[in-house]
Amino acid sequence: MARVILTDSLSKKLAGGAKEINTEASSVRALIRELDMRYPGLGSQIEDGTLSVAIDGDIFQDAYLEELRPDSEVAFLPKIGGG
Repeated sequence: MARVILTDSLSKKLAGGAKEINTEASSVRALIRELDMRYPGLGSQIEDGTLSVAIDGDIFQDAYLEELRPDSEVAFLPKIGGG
């Protein structure tokens, strides 16, 4: 199962304090749907564009269609602006 790591703020605000979640989702898209079913509001918070997705240490700005392996580690991180 892939492992999802949530930031403290997402965990406390929308996931009942869960910091790590196991999933059988095969893509980020499926993962977001699953998280929203388990924790209503979490999926829309992730999709609002303020978070980046890290999969196995690689950060993606638009990871919606990225595939997940059973041993993947996924983290949702605040986007960092620069200029």
